[in-house]
Amino acid sequence: MSRIGKKPIVIPEKTQVTANAGTVAVKGPLGELTRVFRTDIAIVVENGTVVLKPTRKSLELDALWGTYSSHIANMIEGVNKAFEKKLIVEGIGFKADVKGKDLVMSLGFSHPVKLAIPEGLKVTTEKNTITASGMDIEKVGQFVARVRAQKKPEPYKGKGIRYDKEVIRRKEGKKAA
Repeated sequence: MSRIGKKPIVIPEKTQVTANAGTVAVKGPLGELTRVFRTDIAIVVENGTVVLKPTRKSLELDALWGTYSSHIANMIEGVNKAFEKKLIVEGIGFKADVKGKDLVMSLGFSHPVKLAIPEGLKVTTEKNTITASGMDIEKVGQFVARVRAQKKPEPYKGKGIRYDKEVIRRKEGKKAA
């Protein structure tokens, strides 16, 4: 039994949810998101809520029940209020700029690092902060993770790209004799 899956998902005002044959479409003030789910879990929209029920008993379906519920809740939240993640670029000479549809970063390599910004995401840079926002939480999280992977923070000086609230455990350097 899934604790998350059992709870009905409340649909806020100005939001429309339609579900038929495993495809769920959520339309809201910021746009529209659609996603295809397996038909083993029945998705029913009724009385301003979305209710999910597995069609048969199985361990795999119990796991998917809560997962699908979370996906639909994130879709509903995303079309009403955009998800936002921030990264901090730390290090001397490290910087990031948005040029057209690319994020161009100078990270101490012999060449600038270019990453294409996915469709549906809005990326801005200010001083040493990169902010990515969009309706789809998975796109936002995946893009931010790809940016961070270009230069992970190191434990001695803390140089690199880190999440906004991330704490880097610092190590002590070499001691002089």
